[in-house]
Amino acid sequence: MLWKMDEPYYFYWHFCCLKVKKFNDAEAEVIEHVQGRNRLKGKMGALLCKSKEGAVFKVGSGFTDKERKNPPPIGSIITFSYFELTKNGIPWFPTFLRVHETV
Repeated sequence: MLWKMDEPYYFYWHFCCLKVKKFNDAEAEVIEHVQGRNRLKGKMGALLCKSKEGAVFKVGSGFTDKERKNPPPIGSIITFSYFELTKNGIPWFPTFLRVHETV
């Protein structure tokens, strides 16, 4: 939390404080499309991905409905953000950012 220097300390949320979260980003290969449920029935619910280190995980947030109807193809490389890695090397709360452009 960041606080304004000229404000007193409050023990609850106040307009003078700002929460700051640090994100990392990385690339991974799409290995499977996971079907959605409920509102996302008939669309892509998540992407099963594999990192360069070999960790397999799902990326299920950060997509628009348009991207869910036409997901990145299997074999493509995506860029995602995450908080940190778990002790098993899995990204914690991965969020889709974009399809990695190949040059």
